[in-house]
Amino acid sequence: MSVPDFARIESFLEMMAVERGASDNTLAAYRRDLDDARAFLGGTGGLGAADTDALRRYMTHLEATGLAPASRQRRLSALRQFFKFLYAEGQRGDDPSGPIEGAKRARPLPKILSEAEVDRLMETAAAAAGDAGLEGGARLRARRMLALVEILYATGLRVSELVSLPRSVLRSRGRVIVVRGKGDKERMVPIGERARDALAAFGEAMAGRADAATSPWLFPALSESGHMTRQSFARDLKVLASRAGLSPARVSPHVLRHAFASHLLQNGADLRSVQELLGHADIGTTQIYTHVLEERLMRLVTDHHPLSALAEE
Repeated sequence: MSVPDFARIESFLEMMAVERGASDNTLAAYRRDLDDARAFLGGTGGLGAADTDALRRYMTHLEATGLAPASRQRRLSALRQFFKFLYAEGQRGDDPSGPIEGAKRARPLPKILSEAEVDRLMETAAAAAGDAGLEGGARLRARRMLALVEILYATGLRVSELVSLPRSVLRSRGRVIVVRGKGDKERMVPIGERARDALAAFGEAMAGRADAATSPWLFPALSESGHMTRQSFARDLKVLASRAGLSPARVSPHVLRHAFASHLLQNGADLRSVQELLGHADIGTTQIYTHVLEERLMRLVTDHHPLSALAEE
């Protein structure tokens, strides 16, 4: 009796959670991708029994629907992981995803804000947080927003790491905080004085509130997780961008993370250090920022190499 596809997917996700330490977000993405493939392949014997030709038809279907290359590549990656699992478990004698070519795409440069634009964003958030006319919930939300953007730009956290920071961060007055990132891995991230001051002001606004006393989260909210959601922060950040005179389309939590990394490199940081701060397991992921290093090194040679000076004479 063959194992139903939904049972195979559940077993695969359980393995990813237990053995690989995959986060809830990663597991949810795998589930969505595999369920989509299962729905398409249901009429040809199902996902677990799919051969290479069936998978090629599925990938062609995704391209025909206009799905972006990056999204198609993610779907293929999920399928590869799934079929490797089935092969390792003895549920299949082959891996039909092996011959499938990935979607070819040019890796885009990350969207970033200039240092001046980030300053405008921070100044707008600070002005709202310091507005003496705000009271109660309005003051709390303004101070929370300032704390969020200051921490994000000071640390380069992923938005999921930021909104799920524990309340214990408030009690820490040190120069580093411990962050639990992808794969449940912990890393230490330095945090600057401005971010610490914004945190302290937010903590004062939270003092005496029931949710502050009972919630384990730094940014508690009425959500399924118990803390502020990524979507809620992204929405509030676009409102802040508009008030700062910036196009909301150019501003997102991920853009501020990119700005953190790019501005560090522009000001002399090395790629390996930025990799550790961002929590990238592979420096290849961080190498998307090499264009920043290349620009800085070109300026270094142009400004300081004696032959460059002679060429201008």
